[in-house]
Parts: sequence; C-alpha cells; structure tokens
Amino acid sequence: MPASLAAPGERLRTLWGRLAPLPGGTRLFSWALSRMAPYTGSIHPHVVALEPGYARVEISDRRAVRNHLRSVHAVALVNLGEAATGLALLAGLPGSVRAIPIALEISYHKKGRGRLVAECRTTIPAVRGDTDHAVTATISDAAGEVVARLTARWRLGPVPAERAS
Repeated sequence: MPASLAAPGERLRTLWGRLAPLPGGTRLFSWALSRMAPYTGSIHPHVVALEPGYARVEISDRRAVRNHLRSVHAVALVNLGEAATGLALLAGLPGSVRAIPIALEISYHKKGRGRLVAECRTTIPAVRGDTDHAVTATISDAAGEVVARLTARWRLGPVPAERAS
C-alpha cells in the first residue's frame, strides 16, 4: 500500500505545513484534500486551520449544496462535520495508526444558511490496539449560532504490518 494511504495523518501534516503559510495556501491545501477524498470535495471545503487535535473547515452556501428549503442540505452538513472530525483526528495520529469512521450521529439545531464553519477539538488517544474514539464537530453560521453538532465514532488501530510498507 502506498505510504500516503497507510499514513494519511503524516501526509496531511506535511502538505499543510508546506502550503498553509503561502499566499492562497489554505485554498490549495483544500483543493488537494478534495482530490484525496472526492466525496468530501463535493462540498468544496476550505480548511482554514489544522493542527493535531484541531480543525476549522468552512463551506459556502451555494446551489450545489442546497435543499428544497433554501438551506444547506442535511447531508452536506454531515459531510462538513465528518471532514472536520477526520482532519482534527488524523492530523494528530502517528503513521502507525489507521482510522475509519464507523458511526455518525448528528443533531440539527437550525437551518444552515450562508457561510458555515465546522470546528473540532479532540484529544489524540494513545493507540495500542483496536479502539473506538468519539470526536465531535460543531457547525455554526456567520452569526456564531449553532446549526448542527456531529459526533463521529472512529475506529483506530495499528496499521497491519503487510500494509505498513
């Protein structure tokens, strides 16, 4: 398996470290993220902050992510929240650990309109064997009002030896 797939956290940290300081670098990073995770790219996320245990991701309210109620579609909000939890978690995991979401739970508080921001802070657990870790992202609108909260349960475990190389 290519190293980039076996150690996505390392790849994200390296790419962020190289691109984020540059003019337009966060946009370029976000474009690269969309290429690495095409479904995540469908919402055109803009990663504005990333560090181990923390991510801030924004999306614009545009026709492609809207529903018939003239607000951001519920599944676009799920996509945004899952992206924020994954980035915050993966950015802190060593290359010897893999992660996959195994459950998503979201609560909707109001219609999402305008620019939306998902923010996630999490601890990075020590992983010695397969373990589950819950990570929550809060999605807010431009006024700072909570639109939704998503909790993703991530299964963490060591990268199998045959896939680590």
